Amino acid sequence: MNALFGLLDAHWGAWAAVAGSGVFHGVNPAMGWLFATALGLQRGSRRALLLALPPIALGHAASILLFTSSAAAISAYVPGVAMHWALGALLIGWAAWQHAYGHRHRVRVGMTVGFAGLAAWSALMATLHGAGLMLMPVMLPLCGTPGPGGSGSVDGASHTLAVSLAFTVLHTLATLATTAAIALLAYEYLGLGVLRRGWINFDWLWRGALVATGTLMIATA
Repeated sequence: MNALFGLLDAHWGAWAAVAGSGVFHGVNPAMGWLFATALGLQRGSRRALLLALPPIALGHAASILLFTSSAAAISAYVPGVAMHWALGALLIGWAAWQHAYGHRHRVRVGMTVGFAGLAAWSALMATLHGAGLMLMPVMLPLCGTPGPGGSGSVDGASHTLAVSLAFTVLHTLATLATTAAIALLAYEYLGLGVLRRGWINFDWLWRGALVATGTLMIATA
């Protein structure tokens, strides 16, 4: 735990980027606020909207943790340059797939979905969008600072898992706060018509972010 706080002090910019990406994900309608608002409006209940937020956050967190912990664990055994090139190519390829086929693979759920179904939907949406991959440029350098036993040791594995969990918690809290704020604002004042009147095209913005992140990964290899 002390080592984790030490990383927080030494790499505050990386943690700020994690929180910022959480805000970015929370603003994206595809990540959950649109569904929560629609659910609240359909049922005429603010409570329905609020009850939709925990499973959305849980599903998002599960996807983020799966990506970050897996990639960080692999990075302990793969040379840094190769890892950067592989993740960079994967991010750019993911953006190309989203552009070509993403619109054909929308994950749809009904308005009667329960807690488990909503959490599963959120996890699938985050996974299909490559949300966890977006954190790799800031996470890998921190995971490359292993514990006393080295990156391949038990201490190194514990360090990697601790960083992955901390990233997931911070990112999810930022996403949840942003999602809740926009969902409530849309429910109380704006309505879903705001998407037609002036909302930006997040599909294009998201693909651009994936390409930019992948390019950054390759450039810093």
